[in-house]
Amino acid sequence: MERLKERARALGLWNLFLTKEYKEGAGLSNYEYAVLCEIMGHSPNLAPEACNCSAPDTGNMEVFAKYGSAAQKQKWLEPLLNGQIRSAFAMTEPAVASSDATNICTRIERQGSGYVVNGRKWWISGAGHPRCAVFITMGKTDLGASKYGQQSIVVVPADAPGVTVVRPLTVFGYDDAPHGHCEVVFDNVWVPAENLILGEGRGFEVIQGRLGPGRIHHCMRSLGMAERALALMVDRVQSRVTFGRKIVEHGVVLDYIAKSRMELESARMLVLRAADMIDKVGAKNAKKEIAMAKVVVPSSVLTILDRAIQMFGAGGVGQDTPLAEFWAGMRTLRIADGPDEVHTRQIAQLEIKEQNAKLAARKRNAAMSQAKL
Repeated sequence: MERLKERARALGLWNLFLTKEYKEGAGLSNYEYAVLCEIMGHSPNLAPEACNCSAPDTGNMEVFAKYGSAAQKQKWLEPLLNGQIRSAFAMTEPAVASSDATNICTRIERQGSGYVVNGRKWWISGAGHPRCAVFITMGKTDLGASKYGQQSIVVVPADAPGVTVVRPLTVFGYDDAPHGHCEVVFDNVWVPAENLILGEGRGFEVIQGRLGPGRIHHCMRSLGMAERALALMVDRVQSRVTFGRKIVEHGVVLDYIAKSRMELESARMLVLRAADMIDKVGAKNAKKEIAMAKVVVPSSVLTILDRAIQMFGAGGVGQDTPLAEFWAGMRTLRIADGPDEVHTRQIAQLEIKEQNAKLAARKRNAAMSQAKL
């Protein structure tokens, strides 16, 4: 991996995710990055990290680049940009439904010149990586504040006293240790006040700025997995014989291939549109496009993966192809960064709001025309 990183950096394939608004990045737009991110998705366990473009580091680097103080950037962002350390994002908790982040119950309480963090987190990606040096951690600083003003984000060094990685978690039986998802306990972890990001009560502002582009990055990589799965499926059905004919000569298989290509192209258009909207109007104003991609892409890719697995038979559910692992990751993505139901609800609400605005505008125009008469 370290040799690959050196090679990628020499080729300029480094920190590609940081768009042109950040001086630390490669100067690409989200739309341009989408094309390269899809290519990296063909080998999601290898290529993203080799190019320093893997989650959760990408989102965490954006947090530091966008919201971090000069001291935070020097201490954490620079080594992350250089690929010297890895990081984790600690939000999800086992005791509450974390799809509603207002439920988060980890406490971040002021104590002297710093804060004390207490809580239990899980599904913390990257926490088990041997180079994980920092947790960007969400918790509540003020229980009496408004619903979206209670949460804050604090930087917790991975080696701080009281931080314990309890166990690695499996994904449909796949053991991602030591790099993957972990359960982590923060037990009276003290950090200096300067480790607070942006200020008390601004946690939602930070995570919304972090998650918008990150959701699209996942979708971009997913397209690469789908392309690889489709290529494997096409090769497989032309090389295997059942009942005296190549598998591809059975009619249903042609249907699988055609539908997979159409679904993949449709999903790609949604991703590219969302990326383009982020470039033009910002992630906040592209919420519906981001949400639509986040719902449609994992489901579409899952369907394509399922067809490919079916064409491989028993070989499709084992370790000799990447299909089963891709499927496990893609099924997880329907939950990660907000479950389908949350995004679908948001899409509906935004659609209703837009349609009502159009209806009101038509009524106003009609009233003005009537008044002129």
